[in-house]
Amino acid sequence: MTPAAVAVIGGGVMGASAAYHLAVRGQRDVVILDRADGPGAGSTGRATGGYRAQYGTAINVRLSLLARAKLLRFQDEIGVDPGYLPAGYLWLAESEAELAALDAGRRVQHAEGLREATAVAPPEIARLNPAIRLDGIVGGAFCPSDGFIRPLRILEGYLAAAGRLGVRAEWGVEVTGLRRAGDGRVVEVRTSHGALAVEQVVNAAGPWAAAVGEMAGTSLPVTPLRRQIAATVPCDLLPADMPMTIWAGDGFHLRVRDGRVLLLWPTPGVPGRPFDATVDSSWVDAVTAMAHARVPVLRAVAVDLGASWAGLYEMSPDKHAILGAAPGCPNLYCINGSSGHGVMHAPALGQLLAEIMCDGQATTLDVRCLDPGRFERGDLNRVAEVL
Repeated sequence: MTPAAVAVIGGGVMGASAAYHLAVRGQRDVVILDRADGPGAGSTGRATGGYRAQYGTAINVRLSLLARAKLLRFQDEIGVDPGYLPAGYLWLAESEAELAALDAGRRVQHAEGLREATAVAPPEIARLNPAIRLDGIVGGAFCPSDGFIRPLRILEGYLAAAGRLGVRAEWGVEVTGLRRAGDGRVVEVRTSHGALAVEQVVNAAGPWAAAVGEMAGTSLPVTPLRRQIAATVPCDLLPADMPMTIWAGDGFHLRVRDGRVLLLWPTPGVPGRPFDATVDSSWVDAVTAMAHARVPVLRAVAVDLGASWAGLYEMSPDKHAILGAAPGCPNLYCINGSSGHGVMHAPALGQLLAEIMCDGQATTLDVRCLDPGRFERGDLNRVAEVL
């Protein structure tokens, strides 16, 4: 294969954002390598498209605010509408402990400039989403600038814009190995289509990122986690601009997309089958029962098993992104482990990684807390209880 200054392993939204932002910085000799036959076949194409800045840690709030600023100018910069719809995120608490966790998160959000995030009492919750049962709800949190985005539009926009700047995308190419020199640097990427010499490598392999790290002899603690989505048959029972509504205690949430109601409830992955991305019918029954109990109007609409799907999160031990050079391998750069926040943070993380690769450090935000070496040091980020 043709040598490249930078090989980006993974053509999802993270890899596409990294490649585009590198090209904007003047790096034209960039190639994206992906084993799929075309864009959107991996986790990006299975994302539900939520966007929020309501997080419980400062770095995640900062990443969201940077991403939002970039989404607002995405059309002008990239030439594609990212579908950003500020319908809001509505968090619901059924206990004082859950409410206290939401309040603690809001203090962090306000300190980082997200002043529009607010506490809401049951009467305001009823106004924001009149379809839900208020039984047991003691309060909640709402941010009107949270909402929805279109993952595939963002991916396609970055790929097209990167292509206009000279980035090559090679589909149907599987990376099979990385060869390192004596100084620890990767000098060659081996693929199903041959080897190519490289100067830098970006690991944007999503849930499969740990395998790329292993190829370079470095440990990357990223594990896949299945997330399932039950979609109803088309209906107009809930408005398209209904806020994402989330029960803080168990994580059950729902939204409307493309005329269907999407039901989501996070559960553990399948033991012994870490990359399983099938839909479990017993899970569908359970999440449907939850929806019927909490949103009574949905009792009148069926779940469409054929339209339901599952995808994989790429989880890090502290549920925060991994960004920067891999320990012991100074030219292998990680943009991994966003733990379900990947699509919404991809505009920010791609820019920040390009800064690290071109300038030696991120200059827009201080992202040292996302350094890949933090796991070896035992310096993990605090995991917010709810957010």
